[in-house]
Amino acid sequence: MRVGATLMTEQSPVRSLVDYAVAAEAAGAELLVASDHFSPWLAEQGHAPQAWTLLGAVAQATSRVDLMTYVTCPTMRYHPSVVAQFAATLQDLSGGRFTLGLGSGENLNEHAAGVPWPRVATRHAMLEEAVRIIRTLLDGETVSFHGEHFSVDAARLWGTPEHRVPIGLAISGEKSIEALAPLGDDLVAVQPDGDAVERWTATAGAPRRVVGQLPICWDPDRDRAIARAHEQFRWFGGGWLVNADLPTPASFAAATRFVRPEDVAEAIACGPDLDAIARSAQPFVDAGFTDLALVQIGDEGQQRFLDEVAEELFDRIRALTPGGGAA
Repeated sequence: MRVGATLMTEQSPVRSLVDYAVAAEAAGAELLVASDHFSPWLAEQGHAPQAWTLLGAVAQATSRVDLMTYVTCPTMRYHPSVVAQFAATLQDLSGGRFTLGLGSGENLNEHAAGVPWPRVATRHAMLEEAVRIIRTLLDGETVSFHGEHFSVDAARLWGTPEHRVPIGLAISGEKSIEALAPLGDDLVAVQPDGDAVERWTATAGAPRRVVGQLPICWDPDRDRAIARAHEQFRWFGGGWLVNADLPTPASFAAATRFVRPEDVAEAIACGPDLDAIARSAQPFVDAGFTDLALVQIGDEGQQRFLDEVAEELFDRIRALTPGGGAA
């Protein structure tokens, strides 16, 4: 398993995120994924810098680590043709290290565009159209397209990147796999769902990569780690059906007001025990994931985590894979 880190735009200032990217690469991270949000999940997180600007800076500050949006919604805040231009530019800036992660989005971020939040079937249909437009543009073709949701008039990317841009697609159920698997290269999922990996493979062949994400909260003081995880990440347990539809950080605060610190501690590995944190990645290994991006919760202590324990933790997670070990 390839192991890396999440540049969690919701919880850190943008300049700090660039510093964390450099430190993560130095600690042996093999991938860095960045969330693409207009709002934080909770007001306590307090940040939401623009992901593409961030990744452009990270591409210049790093030299080896792979980069990925995790994930961009190419249907409301951004038109698909603009996302294709973003991706082509970033692939050139990074020297071929970028993967375009796409998903159907959350109301939390997309309602900022001032349009009504569609029902789930419509969101999936919009994403399917968008991916087809993006893929064709990235292949260097001139695109004129008039679909149910998007129109493109004689669009072309001037200067397609030397390295092809792989597309990773976030799935949310069997229907989305059936529609999206034939269009993507990589599967993206935040739950270690081996059945989803098998369905994707049965539909379109084995994905190039299966990229997961795992929240953790390392801290020398376990009680402090639990308190921080509860303050900033209690939204995580709501599941996609809830998290996709709530419109504001205040909505997430209200929806999670009865979530207790002990509930969060049961779901997220917290504290100083690196073995326990590494073991929490085992379900992703068992489900056939190839890549895992850790989320170290909170800006507080982020640099200390990267400097003191990230390298060892990355190696312990790699060792969970049969025959695995240090990169």
